[in-house]
Amino acid sequence: MLISIQHLNKTYIMGMEKVEALKDVSLDIAKNEYVALMGPSGSGKSTLMNLLGCLDSPSSGQYWLNGIEVSTMNDSELAEVRNKQIGFVFQTFNLLPRLSALENVALPLVYAGYSKAARLEKARATLESVGLGDRILHRPNELSGGQRQRVAIARALVNDPAIILADEPTGNLDTRTSYEIMSLFEQIHQSGNTVILVTHEQDIARHAHRIVRLRDGLVESDQPNEDYVKFSGAPVLAGG
Repeated sequence: MLISIQHLNKTYIMGMEKVEALKDVSLDIAKNEYVALMGPSGSGKSTLMNLLGCLDSPSSGQYWLNGIEVSTMNDSELAEVRNKQIGFVFQTFNLLPRLSALENVALPLVYAGYSKAARLEKARATLESVGLGDRILHRPNELSGGQRQRVAIARALVNDPAIILADEPTGNLDTRTSYEIMSLFEQIHQSGNTVILVTHEQDIARHAHRIVRLRDGLVESDQPNEDYVKFSGAPVLAGG
C-alpha cells in the first residue's frame, strides 16, 4: 500500500479554543490510484492534504508512506520525504516570477543534488512531456494561466515522485483550460503516477476514479466514482 493512515487526528489550538480539524480518519491509497478528496469549506480536506503531503504532522494516529512511518518525523525529515516522494500542484501555480519556465522546473532538482547540466536537461524533457517544449525560456508573466499550470505540473513531475498532490489545480482557470489540465492529469495517471486531487468542484472530481468525501473532520464516504469521465482523443502527455 502506497499510503496507509490509521486513526489520524489533527487538533489546532486557537486562543482558548480547540478545533478538531480531523477526527479518527483511516484511509488506504494504493499505487497508481486516482483519488479526489472532496468536501465543503471546513470539512478537513485541506488539513488532510497537508498531512498527506508531509507539510504538517498529525496530533495522533499513524501515517505510512511507501512503507515509511512519517507521522512521527521532525520537520527536516518530513522535508526530505516531501522532496523525494511528493510532487505538489497548487491553484496559484507558485512559480518564481524572475525565473524562466526551465529554471522553475529545475528548482526541485537542486535539493536532489543534480548537476546544473543534468537539472536543465531533465527539466527540458519534462516540459516537453507536458507540451511546453517551445516555452522553456518564457517567464511566468509571459505565459497564459494554463501554460503556467503546465509549468507547475512539470515541476511536480521532475523528481519522479510517488505521488502527485494537486490542490484545486483548475481553480484559477477557465472551463476550456480546466478541461485540458484535467486531461493532462489523466495522462499522468495512465503513465503510472498516483494522483490525489483536492477539489470542491463536482465536475473536476468526476475525472478521478475514486472519491473520498469529508465533512466535519470525518470521512463521510469513500467509494469508486461511478460517474468517471474518461478522456478521449490524442494523448496530451508525450510518451504517456
